[in-house]
Amino acid sequence: MTDSFGFDTLQIHAGARPDPATGARQVPIYQTTAYVFRDADHAAALFNLQEVGYIYSRLTNPTVAALQERIATLEGGAGAVCCSSGHAAQIMALFPLMGPGKNIVASTRLYGGTITQFSQTFKRFGWSTKFVDTDDLAAVEAAIDDNTRAIFCETIANPGGYVTDIPALAEITNRHGIPLVVDNTTATPYLCKPIELGATLVVHSMTKYLTGNGTVTGGVVVDSGKFDWSQNDKFPSLSQPEPAYHGLKFHETFGALAFTFHGIAIGLRDLGMTLNPQAAHYTLMGIETLSLRMDRHLANAAKLAAWLEADSRVEAVTYAGLESSPYHERAGRIVPKGAGALFTVSLKGGYDACVKLVDSLDLFSHVANLGDTRSLIIHPASTTHRQLTLEQQIAAGAAPDTVRLSVGTEDADDLIRDLDQALAKASA
Repeated sequence: MTDSFGFDTLQIHAGARPDPATGARQVPIYQTTAYVFRDADHAAALFNLQEVGYIYSRLTNPTVAALQERIATLEGGAGAVCCSSGHAAQIMALFPLMGPGKNIVASTRLYGGTITQFSQTFKRFGWSTKFVDTDDLAAVEAAIDDNTRAIFCETIANPGGYVTDIPALAEITNRHGIPLVVDNTTATPYLCKPIELGATLVVHSMTKYLTGNGTVTGGVVVDSGKFDWSQNDKFPSLSQPEPAYHGLKFHETFGALAFTFHGIAIGLRDLGMTLNPQAAHYTLMGIETLSLRMDRHLANAAKLAAWLEADSRVEAVTYAGLESSPYHERAGRIVPKGAGALFTVSLKGGYDACVKLVDSLDLFSHVANLGDTRSLIIHPASTTHRQLTLEQQIAAGAAPDTVRLSVGTEDADDLIRDLDQALAKASA
C-alpha cells in the first residue's frame, strides 16, 4: 500500500490481502516448513535469487512476509526482515556491515542487554563498540575512525526515556559515509519515523509495543533503501561479488532492496534467527491497534509522571514530556505526538526504597519487559542492567536509586493509587 493512506489505515491494511485460496480476511498462519516448486526451473530461479517466492520457512513465509510489509510501510522503509527477537534484529542489522577488527559507535544510553551484547558478545565476532554520550556530538565524531561501520542509538532510550537527536547523528554519519542504525522500539513508528529524520536502518523488538500484549518475542530490521552501499569500500558484503551466489553483487543487482535481500538470502539463511509464523500473526494483530494503544499509553504516562514529580517521596522523574525535562524541547521535534510511556523514577530512599516499592505494588507487574498494555515496573540496577558497572549504570540512566516504569493502558487513577500505597510502604 502507498503512504497516501493515514497511519490508522495502514496499521490495519498494509501487507494484508484476502487469502487468494479461501478469501480469508485475516492473514492466515502459514504453518508450513517448505513450499512445493512449480518445476525444476522455478526452484533454480528461486535459489539463484532470480525470482521472489517461497523456498523454506527459515528464509521466507507468507505470514511473516505480510508482517514485514506492514512494518516497512509504517516506518517508510523500502523493505524489512523479521527475526526471532530484538537482540536477533541487532545482530541481523550489523552482520552485513561488520567484520573482524571493525567497530561501531553506540550511545551510552541503551538497554542493559544491548550494552552487554555490544561490549561482550561482539568481541567473539572480532567486533568492538565505542560507547559515547550521543548528546556530545563532538565526542561522537571523534570516536569515528577508519574501521567504524555504523552509529547505533535508541529513539527514546531505555530505561530513562531520553530522546536522541537523530537528525544531528544523521549529519555525522552522512559526512563519514556510514549508516545510522536506530532502535525505535520505545517510540514505535506512530511517534517517530527515524528514516524521515535521516536513519539508514531501523530495528525493533517487536515483543514490546508493536505486539503490545506480552505474548511473543520478535524483532525486525527495516531498511530505508536510501543508503549508497557502493559509495566506498567499507561494505563489501553489499557492494562486492558474493561467492555463495556466483559473484552476484547485492547493491548492483537489487538497488534499494539490497540490504533486505541480503538479510534474507544470507542473514536468515546462515544465522537462522527465524520468526515463527504464529508469532508473526500475534504481532500483526497487535499492530492493528497500535495508534489507539499508544494514545492511551501517552495520556497515562503524562498523568503519572506529573503526579510523581510533585510527590515529596520522589527525587526525580526522567519523563521527557515534563516541561522540567532537559529533553522536553527535543521531544517536541523528534516525537511531537508524545514522549512515549517509558521513564524512570529516582526515590529519596535509594536502593532499599526501590526494592520495597517494586515488592509493594499490586497493579504494576514486576517483569523484565516493556510496551505491554499492562503497567510494568522493574529495578534495572538489580535486573536488566545488573551486569554493568556502577558507572555504566549511571551513564545508562539506571542508577541504583532508580526504577523504570512502563505505563500501560489501565485507568490512570487506579495506577496512581497503586503507586501511592506502594510509595508509603517504601518510605516508611
